[in-house]
Amino acid sequence: MTATAFGPAELLHRLRARSSFAAQSPITHVEQVTAREGRVAGWPEWAAHDVRESLVRQGIEAPWEHQATAATLAWEGSHVVLATGTASGKSMAYQLPALTRLADDPRATVLYLAPTKALAADQLRALTRLGLDGVRPATLDGDTQREEREWIRQHSRFILTNPDMVHHALLPAHARWATFFRRLSYVVIDECHAYRGVFGSHVAHVLRRMRRIAARYGSSPTFVLASATSGDPAGSASRLIGAPVTAVTEDASPRGAMTFALWEPPLLPPSEDDPEDAAPVRRSALRETADLLTDAVVAGTRTLAFIRSRRGAEVVATVARRSLDEVVPGLGARVAAYRGGYLREDRRAIERALLSGELLGLASTNALELGVDLAGLDAVLICGWPGTRASLWQQAGRAGRAGGEALAVLIARDDPLDTYLVHHPEALFGRPVEATVLDPANPYVLGPQLCCAASEAPLTETDLELFGGAAARATVEALVGQGALRKRPTGWYWTERGRPDVDLRGTGGAPVQVVEAATGRLLGTVDQGSSHVMLHEGAVYLHQGVTYLVDELDLEDAIALVHQEEPDWTTHARDVTDVAVVQVRSYVDAGPVGLFLGDVDVTSQVVSYQRRRLGSGEVIDTRPLDLPVRELRTVAVWFTVSPQALAAAGVEWADVPGALHAAEHAGIGLLPLIATCDRWDIGGLSTANHPDTEAPTVFVYDGHSGGAGFAERAHATAAAWLRATREAIVSCGCESGCPSCVQSPKCGNGNNPLDKAGAVRVLTTVLGALPPE
Repeated sequence: MTATAFGPAELLHRLRARSSFAAQSPITHVEQVTAREGRVAGWPEWAAHDVRESLVRQGIEAPWEHQATAATLAWEGSHVVLATGTASGKSMAYQLPALTRLADDPRATVLYLAPTKALAADQLRALTRLGLDGVRPATLDGDTQREEREWIRQHSRFILTNPDMVHHALLPAHARWATFFRRLSYVVIDECHAYRGVFGSHVAHVLRRMRRIAARYGSSPTFVLASATSGDPAGSASRLIGAPVTAVTEDASPRGAMTFALWEPPLLPPSEDDPEDAAPVRRSALRETADLLTDAVVAGTRTLAFIRSRRGAEVVATVARRSLDEVVPGLGARVAAYRGGYLREDRRAIERALLSGELLGLASTNALELGVDLAGLDAVLICGWPGTRASLWQQAGRAGRAGGEALAVLIARDDPLDTYLVHHPEALFGRPVEATVLDPANPYVLGPQLCCAASEAPLTETDLELFGGAAARATVEALVGQGALRKRPTGWYWTERGRPDVDLRGTGGAPVQVVEAATGRLLGTVDQGSSHVMLHEGAVYLHQGVTYLVDELDLEDAIALVHQEEPDWTTHARDVTDVAVVQVRSYVDAGPVGLFLGDVDVTSQVVSYQRRRLGSGEVIDTRPLDLPVRELRTVAVWFTVSPQALAAAGVEWADVPGALHAAEHAGIGLLPLIATCDRWDIGGLSTANHPDTEAPTVFVYDGHSGGAGFAERAHATAAAWLRATREAIVSCGCESGCPSCVQSPKCGNGNNPLDKAGAVRVLTTVLGALPPE
């Protein structure tokens, strides 16, 4: 049972009762995940006595089978990835061999990498509790003071940091860290499934650079990777570190029972101001989550709500606090928000308050998804599909850690993928999670990373094999031609005095700072890729619940000047996009249908914006903008359909643009079901007659230079992807298209034209022609 008076079933019933005004239950499915007994193994003979005794004092009587298996593989020198569920004790699997090595060899060192500061801090607390002499663990991140960094460099034998610090601090100054690298025995990569897309591709090369520098100083560390359950963990981990990795996937830890509900917010009744043909609108997932969090806290249930955005986490916490204070004055103080951007002290205080029970409810971004030990939670609310099944189970697993029963609720946003999932539980339950998608061969990642490597030490022929062989060799030759590298008998040298400026996150340059013009106060930042849409002159910009209007966007200095105002309208940027085919990599000839994968040039320009009245969505006017054209060389998947096939399917020629456009939107919305991406990572274009294909065509492309691996994944699983896309449109109850099926929040054409029925016919034709997978 949970720690409150209510078990999962009764709590879910109480939450459902709140929505009794809805015409039908918001709960579309309830999955019962059964409890599981644990299987223990004996302590390995090689484990140091002091390490084993310290773990026993922490309540670990014996390791689970998967912990012992992974630890022994690592001790024997095999690179290993442990891919098991949340709360399965992955930490102990690397602590045991790493700490034993430190105990056996007083000179040895260990490096631990985490994707978040919170996770590294949590692991530091766990290591400190063990109380082992001579380990001297320490975190090294952006919050670490200069004096503390110097002490860490000289004394710590177990450094906990992140890939950014390795890239920016350790590798460029490797001569100062020579002693640490010379003695490096283990490298631990925690939550390695987080390294995907362009970021994952950059991190893969940071790890290759680290292996190279370690070898330069005479060490060859063993890598131990920990991951949520994922598809092909050995292959993904091998691509990440650039060496063969053995996977341990059989989870032998005990698990409490879980009740997992899928929740679709109800449709709102039409407003008097709505036009007759307006698409139906669902209740906001944020508001629904805030109300559920309120009810859970009133019931005394310790609950964590995961929200996709920082602003959303603040909104949910604020609404819940206000509602709770109306019920019981002062109860709102037991709810807080948690997100990146908070001061380190504030984050730690919130974590302690939740652990102690002082806080009953927390609205958090995915900053708390990874690793932080939050034992004793009763329920998890997940506001919107988190992007992958791996993340979904990672978040749901934060509840019920003590082996007791738990409740998890996925609340759908008004989005094609969310709508599809809450009505197709088979896509979530009983299926393997996704493989992590990354592409170290991406030339826009490989080139800058080779420059970084050359600035650290001249590149040799042997190094090129480490960085990808033929692809690295071709890239080096191109860099020599550009003057970035110079060939000498001893290798390739970096030609500049400073080191290369490489952004691991692939955000396309320095973020644009949003500054209040009257006061000079920095409100926040927006990445370069989104600035044309979010910060154009005249745009409405929201910050911590306050509305601002953009007065000026200075792209050269990366600054947007704004002033506070409360207009009765919103803004929606409109852009013009063109796609030109550069090279076809793969082609499937399916008669009237063609399926392609290849390189494309995407040019886009934000040309205007609409002002739309709040509430009704009525377009007030369209105002022109003069922003530069943006160019992107990337990878796309696209399909063509012959006009004759479309006509035979009942798609009139005048309806072809709207049918293709609707299919494109839905396809972009459903691709995250297949690839580990977000819909904002990808873009698309549809046209009734593309000049390069000379046929009706739908393109979906990666939104990152050189691609991020998403288009390749879509091409490889095209039938499954397009089948899910068609099903999402068919199952939506609207008449002519809505945000739950074919409308897109990022459409540059104002979601016009769209033909829902035509999209179904297009996709039926394509699926009928493609070979089954």
